[in-house]
Amino acid sequence: MSQQGGRPTGRHEDDWWEELYGDAAVDDTGPATASDSLDDRFASASGTLHEAPPPPAPPPPVPPPADASSADVPPAPGVQAPRPFPDGTAAHPPGPSGPPPRGAPWGPPPAAPEGPVAFATGTGLPGGAAPGGAGGAAAVPPPPQEPPSAAPAADPRAPRFVPPPDPLPSRSHVGSRPPTYDAEPTALPAADPEGLDDLVPDTVLDGARYGACTLRAASVRGDSARYRGEPRRDALLTARFGTGEQALVLVAVATGGRAAPGAHRTATEACRWIGRAVGLSHARLVEDIRAARRGDLKSGLHRLTDRSLGRLRADAAGQGIEPDAHAATLRCLLLPADPACRTRVFFGVGPGGLLRLRDGAWQDIEPQVSEVRGEPVVGFGSPPSGPPGGDHLTLDLGIPTPPSPYEPSPGSSERGGAPAEPLREPFRFRTSIARPGDVLLMCAAGFADPLHGERELRAHLADRWSRPEPPGLAAFLADVQVRVKGYADDRTAAAVWEA
Repeated sequence: MSQQGGRPTGRHEDDWWEELYGDAAVDDTGPATASDSLDDRFASASGTLHEAPPPPAPPPPVPPPADASSADVPPAPGVQAPRPFPDGTAAHPPGPSGPPPRGAPWGPPPAAPEGPVAFATGTGLPGGAAPGGAGGAAAVPPPPQEPPSAAPAADPRAPRFVPPPDPLPSRSHVGSRPPTYDAEPTALPAADPEGLDDLVPDTVLDGARYGACTLRAASVRGDSARYRGEPRRDALLTARFGTGEQALVLVAVATGGRAAPGAHRTATEACRWIGRAVGLSHARLVEDIRAARRGDLKSGLHRLTDRSLGRLRADAAGQGIEPDAHAATLRCLLLPADPACRTRVFFGVGPGGLLRLRDGAWQDIEPQVSEVRGEPVVGFGSPPSGPPGGDHLTLDLGIPTPPSPYEPSPGSSERGGAPAEPLREPFRFRTSIARPGDVLLMCAAGFADPLHGERELRAHLADRWSRPEPPGLAAFLADVQVRVKGYADDRTAAAVWEA
């Protein structure tokens, strides 16, 4: 390069570059100490256009976790920090950069896909081909799924536990036809304003557990009495005398005369008198039961029963009424609370039922009249003769002991006198040794008659009461109320389950 209009000299044509960037020039364009790279050249060009290069761009921000507060992210310049929500949740400020926000799930779909769409193999096209042919997006195979775990095969040699079937529900009646009367009470007995103490409830239910036995007892007014508005003639008493293993449980059932006025009062008085007599002698009774003194028990309980029923006859004489109009049948159970003692004692006067359910079969163990004078029915204890030195079981109540029920009265025709009162019911007595699983049932005649006369009722109760656990109070009451056509008297029963 030469000056305009000048001739070229002998100097090299590039000497002008040396004159501009010669040794006298400022040494700001000397060789760089750092390596010559693309970044260095970009920084040099930027420095030529600006006074100072901008700071390097910060690394892209890491999105905060879902539970991070907006206070950790500084707001953009010129953007006001958002206020937190009323529940304290912080709101994140909107950023100018980043991917566009997605629409709400309920909003309209976008007009075009936001990015490449990948289809799973075998979705939408036959043979599993991807849309678009060979140039389409790569197919995404579905995630592998684990096959459902199959239940392990049962070992045929392993023992199989079969739970016992549930007991049949209690039935309202048995037999070919239901009874004529309604199953529920219809009329209440008439009440005297001056004698409200004489009222008796329609149903009485009780239960307890002592020693190795569980007791259930119930007394229900009969269908006929419920329909006619008559009181329940059966009375039920359950009482415990003593404490601990020395305790004695008494269950007494009495029934008043069918046509006698005040029969319910007579039955209640009979239970109270025998309960008082047994309670006063319970300590000696427990000793005799443990020692298996059958003879002492029989003679002592016989006198207790006669003296208790003698009070009823004395009351009848004082009121000027016939003794039969103020009489009652009486049946009792004595249950010691000692778990080691399995002896159960029954005694009483009058008809009824005493049954035992053993191994699913009913056994009638009611002592018959012909058995009263025989040998001991169980085969243990002292002979039937009375104890030496008099009676040790009774308390003298000031009442003369009535004559034996098996001998004619002093004024009878057999002794040359005028005919006297008819012979009373013989005394019934039985002791039995209980076994685990036994059920001992004592009942009045109103429940014993259908139980003896209806086989289906016995089968139903045997199935219900043969379970390992005794029924509850409500279930026992439902069993006692199973009706049979032709039997409408009061029903009173006491059952003992042996553990």
